[in-house]
Amino acid sequence: MHPMLNIAVRAARVAGNIIARGFENRDDLMTQIKGENDFVTRIDKEAEQAIIDKIKLSFPTHSFVGEEGGVVEGDEEFKWIIDPLDGTTNFIKGIPHFAVSIALIHKGRLDQAVVFDPIRGELFTASKGAGAQLNGFRIRTSNARDLNNTVLATAFPFKDKSRNPEYLNSFAEIFARCGDVRRCGSAALDMAYVAAGRYDGYWERGVKPWDIAAGELLVRESGGLVTDFSGGNDPMHSGEMVAGSPKVVQTLVKHLKEK
Repeated sequence: MHPMLNIAVRAARVAGNIIARGFENRDDLMTQIKGENDFVTRIDKEAEQAIIDKIKLSFPTHSFVGEEGGVVEGDEEFKWIIDPLDGTTNFIKGIPHFAVSIALIHKGRLDQAVVFDPIRGELFTASKGAGAQLNGFRIRTSNARDLNNTVLATAFPFKDKSRNPEYLNSFAEIFARCGDVRRCGSAALDMAYVAAGRYDGYWERGVKPWDIAAGELLVRESGGLVTDFSGGNDPMHSGEMVAGSPKVVQTLVKHLKEK
C-alpha cells in the first residue's frame, strides 16, 4: 500500500470509530442546519478534525479542504479533500448507510482515495495507476454495454427542488430503459459501489468535491469512466457526476445532455 494511502486508511478508521460510537448514541448529536435540507452534527465535526489531526502527524505541511469547514492552509502540491460523514441525514435518522471519504490531490490530480463504511467494515481504496480494492481484494466496474437490466444509482436534487421537473424528465427516460434505480443517500458509497460492480452506473447533479473526489478515483482505477453531464472530464468543478462502465456512461450522458 502506498505510504500516503496507508495514513489515509488509518485516519478513516479513526473517524469511523467516532462515527460508530455516535451512531449508537444519537440522542447527543447536537444537530445543526447548514442549509435547506442540509444538516451537520458534532460527530461530523469531530470526525473531520480527527482525520486532519491524524494525517498532519505524518504530513504536517499538507493542505486540507473538509466539508465542515476544515480548511487548513499548506503546501498546495498535496491537498486532502475530506468528507468525514457522507450521508449525514441517514446517520441522524438511524439508517446504517454512510461513509468516510478521503482523497489526496497531488499536483492537481487525484492520487489516493479511501471510502470507509464503518457499519459494514468495508474499506474501498485506490492509488493512481495501481487499481482499486475492497478490503484488500481487487475490484472492477461492471461490464454492462447498455442500460438493459442494469441497476443504477442517483440522488434527487433535494437541496434545490426548483430543478425537480428537469431532473424527473431525464430520470423517467433513464428509468424506462434500465433494470432499476437506487437512491441511498451517500454519494461516496454510490461511487464505491459502482467501482465494485454493484451498481452499473450513477449520476447526480449538485455535488461538491468532497462528495465525489475519492469515489472518482475509485471508479477510474476500477476500469470505469467518470464525466459530467456533457461528457466533460472535470466533474469536481462542474458539480455534475456520471460514473460507470464506459458504455453505460455514454448512454447516460446522451439522456442527460438532452435535458
